[in-house]
Amino acid sequence: MSSVPPAEVDPVVDARLAEPFPDEAGYRDAVAAIRSAAEAYYAGTDLVIDDAAYDALVARVAATEAARPEWTVEASPTVTVAAGAAGGDVPHSTPMLSLDNVFDDDGLRGWAGRLEKLLGRPVGGFTVEPKIDGMAVSARYVDGRLDRLVTRGDGLAGEDVTPQSRLVAGLPVMMAEPVTVEVRGEVFMTEADFERANELRTGHGEPPFANPRSGAAGTLRAQDRKYDAPLSFFAYSVQDLPAAEHDSHSGAMARVTALGLATTGGSTAGMARCESVDEVVAAVRSLGARRGELGFAVDGAVVKADKADDRNQAGSSSRAPRWAIAFKFPADTRTTILEGIEVQVGRTGVITPVAVLAPVQVGGVVVTSATLHNFGDLVRRDVRVGDTVFVRRAGDVIPEITGAQHDARPADAVPFEPPTVCPRCGGDIDTSQKRWRCLRGRACGAAEALGYFAARDSMDIEGLGDTIIRGLVARGLVVDPADLYDLDVETLEQLDRLGRTSATKLVDNIRASKEKPLSRVLTGLGVRMTGRSMSRRLARHFATMQNLLAADIEALQQVEGVGPERATVIAAELVELAPVVAKLIARGVNMVEPGATPPAAPGAAPATDSGADSGAALPLRRPDGTPMTVVVTGSVPGLTRNEGNEAVEELGGKSSGSVSKKTDLVVVGDGAGTKAAKAEELGLRILPSDEFAKLLAAHRAGDADAVATILA
Repeated sequence: MSSVPPAEVDPVVDARLAEPFPDEAGYRDAVAAIRSAAEAYYAGTDLVIDDAAYDALVARVAATEAARPEWTVEASPTVTVAAGAAGGDVPHSTPMLSLDNVFDDDGLRGWAGRLEKLLGRPVGGFTVEPKIDGMAVSARYVDGRLDRLVTRGDGLAGEDVTPQSRLVAGLPVMMAEPVTVEVRGEVFMTEADFERANELRTGHGEPPFANPRSGAAGTLRAQDRKYDAPLSFFAYSVQDLPAAEHDSHSGAMARVTALGLATTGGSTAGMARCESVDEVVAAVRSLGARRGELGFAVDGAVVKADKADDRNQAGSSSRAPRWAIAFKFPADTRTTILEGIEVQVGRTGVITPVAVLAPVQVGGVVVTSATLHNFGDLVRRDVRVGDTVFVRRAGDVIPEITGAQHDARPADAVPFEPPTVCPRCGGDIDTSQKRWRCLRGRACGAAEALGYFAARDSMDIEGLGDTIIRGLVARGLVVDPADLYDLDVETLEQLDRLGRTSATKLVDNIRASKEKPLSRVLTGLGVRMTGRSMSRRLARHFATMQNLLAADIEALQQVEGVGPERATVIAAELVELAPVVAKLIARGVNMVEPGATPPAAPGAAPATDSGADSGAALPLRRPDGTPMTVVVTGSVPGLTRNEGNEAVEELGGKSSGSVSKKTDLVVVGDGAGTKAAKAEELGLRILPSDEFAKLLAAHRAGDADAVATILA
């Protein structure tokens, strides 16, 4: 490695802002550091430096070459395709080029402007697809059968990894038709692939992969492993198609999909076809907002001229096509120092290790702590205090530690010793599952559980703060949420600094909370693997607590976002909570979701609710009865942010946090930001927040004429 310490490099990625190196020695050291990092990256061994630090070095090298072109060396990443990558003995039919990068909207618009100037006419449309963080490959099919799979290597030649193709989902041995073509794409690990791969790897006594990218590259190039780690594939280009089938990139990818190969167009990420640069910018923003929901690592968006004529005319430089560009997202993986490991106990008794980190900016957010998932995962990844660790944050996902640089470990670092008793109550721990729990469960965290039940987004019991809750628990007056409804003024007056007037008001607030909808009750109970949004989905799907408690794992999976694992946990949680639920019912707490209709199932009890019917009667339903996708941005009169989302679902819609072409309606209030501007750019329907509040009131009053007038 060179003398340029990556940790000291400011994570600037735009060459226009980067500072040139003051001397030629510093420039050459940076090029050497880049090549060393690239060798490890393309070999799939480990990350020597994180993406942001790598991009910062490249930006400084580019800035230096612009200021002092005579210093430019052949090994520079601005000159050489896949600088630092090892080649192979299988030459590519045509070079597998790199992509130039941009980092903001101005850079993207600048590239599009240069392309149009180069063509001398408007560009005939663009495509936007995710930039998968994996390993580029070329797959040659002869008469429909996979003949050879080759890594990108140095762009001119790569390694033959055909035997490993059997591990790759989305890359079939036989195409749907007997055609002869070369398909290029990315082999990668989904989040599920990565988790399974590390289970297999550590089970065979090997160190875990630090990240999905190195896992994919290492697995693809390995020949003699005793286990088969799963891989996935998305195609991003095809050669040798007849001209009639290859006049556009979008058309070519549709053809590849029909032949049986996976493309991004068939994934949760999708491929956007755009006519203008404004549409491209909107599509890139949409993808960036959804990157944490895709199930696989995306480090940017690839924008291409769609028409073959445009691409042929634009041509390529020695290292990159002029008709394509990579828009790099803020790095979602960085390196920092693990300063400590703390153990937290949740409100349901779950015991979790949490990493304390030296502050680092990840995905535009300063991160000081991150989840280590569970103690088994911590041991498998062999993460220790003092390590240089990889921190990942994609979209709105909670920051997580994906691995450590073991070769940079301090000599005095020791393995973490998990607790043998519950850190909060000193009780025994159930270690039979991945997630350890205090055997006392919710009783261990009674105060935290009660605080969550009383919170504004749950049962909204004003006046029931932490001090009062801890006093009630300490005196043994309250153990679970149902006990709150047994409290009277005289009992509350026993607490310190709680007079009769305050006690009376609190009792009134507790009793008033009995009328809250089922979704709030579910939120307050804190069912594991659910939150506010999932609680609302469950309540609206099943309509009553009786139906929900009767639902089996298969029935639970009919709810959007509930897979087998989540359904199993929810079902077990509901069994555990059944005694508390019974106590709540006995005390008159509402167990019905207004406006919801239970699913049509044998033996399902009808909802005893008199609210509006679901389906066509709900104003935020499409003509076919499916929910409209609605985004609320800014404040809505009389509603909190969460209540605004609840209102969308009460009106029959589906609340979303991001604006895209698929959004049906955007509610805009005071304080609205970029989402409102994006809605205007996309030409989406916009409803002022005061009109939305009127719509909600009219719906609740059953005033169909007023509802129709507002939506007209």
